[in-house]
Amino acid sequence: MSDKNKKMVEAITPIDEDFAQWYTDICLKAELVDYSSVKGFTILRPYGQAIWENITRILDGMFKATGHENVAMPLLIPESLLQKEKDHVDGFAPEVAWVTRGGSEELEEPMCIRPTSETLFCDHFSRVLHSWRQLPLLYNQWCSVVRWEKTTRPFLRTREFWWQEGHTIHETAEEALAETRQQLDTYAELCEKHLMMPLMKGIKTESEKFAGAEATYAIEAMMHDGKALQAGTSHYFGDGFSRAFDVTFTGRDNSLQYPFETSWGVSTRLIGGIIMTHGDSEGLILPPAIAPFQVVILPIAQHKEGVLDKAYELKERLQKFVRVKLDDSDNSPGWKFSEWEMKGVPLRLEIGPKDIEKGQCVLVRRDNREKTFVPLEDLETVIPAMLNELATALYNKAAQNLQNRTVTCTTMDEIVQKANEQTGYIRAMWCGEEACEDTMKEKAGLGSRCMPFEQEQVSNVCPMCGKPAKHLVVWGKAY
Repeated sequence: MSDKNKKMVEAITPIDEDFAQWYTDICLKAELVDYSSVKGFTILRPYGQAIWENITRILDGMFKATGHENVAMPLLIPESLLQKEKDHVDGFAPEVAWVTRGGSEELEEPMCIRPTSETLFCDHFSRVLHSWRQLPLLYNQWCSVVRWEKTTRPFLRTREFWWQEGHTIHETAEEALAETRQQLDTYAELCEKHLMMPLMKGIKTESEKFAGAEATYAIEAMMHDGKALQAGTSHYFGDGFSRAFDVTFTGRDNSLQYPFETSWGVSTRLIGGIIMTHGDSEGLILPPAIAPFQVVILPIAQHKEGVLDKAYELKERLQKFVRVKLDDSDNSPGWKFSEWEMKGVPLRLEIGPKDIEKGQCVLVRRDNREKTFVPLEDLETVIPAMLNELATALYNKAAQNLQNRTVTCTTMDEIVQKANEQTGYIRAMWCGEEACEDTMKEKAGLGSRCMPFEQEQVSNVCPMCGKPAKHLVVWGKAY
């Protein structure tokens, strides 16, 4: 291996040596992001943007299949509008960025750069909604938002991030609640079937729910190091926002009524989740569904007659059924191997003079590096099958990590002991009091991730206070 190849491989900190540095190394070395000249703001480079576009393409199709329409709301929110829902504004106040000048003049009213758009949608709904016949309104927008975070890390927490935010209003509470659960299930399908990330699904505790919501549902994914990542949330607002913003409609009985509202969102944070769920010490490992390139073709001894011609021919064939990249640069094969492993391309196809003579190529899986000699005429069937096998293997490995790092405890001493032994999820009962959540944070360093939809009574008392237990909670450390 040349010094150049060696240096590039060593540029990534080993995953089990320093997980945080390993993560940052991948974000930068795999050319997913770059830091901008504004602190806390990042640039999505073409490779990172391509991953996000594949996620948005899948998710947008799922939204439209369930009747949702895309809209675009303004970037700025007048201060008076933000102030209308007290819990909501109190929840976001510390993170709001303000615009106070327009050109050379002071604005009559400060404008906040949207941290989320509930207030904008409610203001719009108040003007366009008139009759029950218009309901439900099922809206979604793809945009970026700004939240002035104190501590930032690429994808996981940046001051500007890209996301989708759905906002819907319904005639009845039952319809709104069904929408809230449906969208959480949509997110779960995205993560489990396309991103290959196993999940914990449940409802947030009162102290952890979204500002202004009556209930927040969440999907929680476990990363390689045992920490949780809140991968998506769906919120039920009841009619609280409607009343605050005077959103009304004439009901079936001709009375004036308030609609019931939901909102839900996932963001580029999912890319961070993909990195931390599947990556290894050589770099990214991308699930095939969202990989910018599912196959990279590497011609071996490409200076020899016929090799590049065959490589170009294979690219033409493959691009009819997979996303394919041909690396015909003059870098060494070793450098190319390292580069595309770093970028997590699921399959590598090697083709050289001897392969051409035998009418075959070599396929190498990114996850386990297994090499398979494949007759060229079989590629249309072998490649899709190998991509499916790789995706399944990624999910199973992550599911095994989730299982190995999840334990059930019944006493506080046991919880503290398990929390000190390894990072992961601890399933334990809870009385429902916020003070006991605080106790869990103080004594074990764990926060409530969610109350799983599938509840069990693993003990009868709350391990923090000894009072009767009401809920099973999954506790853990989180990003």
